[in-house]
Amino acid sequence: MAANNKDQTSTLQSVVDQASAAISGGIGRLTGNPADKQEADAKRATAEAEHDLSHTAAKAGPFTVTPSGAAKDNADRSAGSWNQTVGSAKEAVGGLVGADGLKQEGIRQNEEGKAQEAHGQVKDLGKGLGDRVGGAVGGAVAGLTGNAAQQNEAQRQHDEGKARLRGVEADLQKQAQNDPNFK
Repeated sequence: MAANNKDQTSTLQSVVDQASAAISGGIGRLTGNPADKQEADAKRATAEAEHDLSHTAAKAGPFTVTPSGAAKDNADRSAGSWNQTVGSAKEAVGGLVGADGLKQEGIRQNEEGKAQEAHGQVKDLGKGLGDRVGGAVGGAVAGLTGNAAQQNEAQRQHDEGKARLRGVEADLQKQAQNDPNFK
């Protein structure tokens, strides 16, 4: 799994490393040994970097890429975003030219788009969580049986689930930054 592979990032590994750094720091304080303190500081910095890297995600259209994998957004997310854009345009044009019907249609389409996008986000959250858990369990079983191909497939499933979750997180953060009423 990712926690055992130093080429990949893992939130769990960063937590383990933070705990190890705390223990090393405590030993350093008890013994007064500056080398133990330096080791603790280095472990803490590594753990923080691992944590930050494990939460990075880049969005490119309907795709999310993380250091460990990639995933395509649920179609409802893209369609909902498009409906919001078209609805906002209709609302603006309707307000500009005094066409109340077009303005109301835009408001309705924008709201439907928000609901559609949220529905897609919920689907992606569920699939992402399922893939991460399934991949973790599958990888553990494959590790016990020594099946490298199954272990690789489980890792791919886990990493895709992680990318899917990070994509939803990135979209929600963007929505929160752009909408002061976002809840």
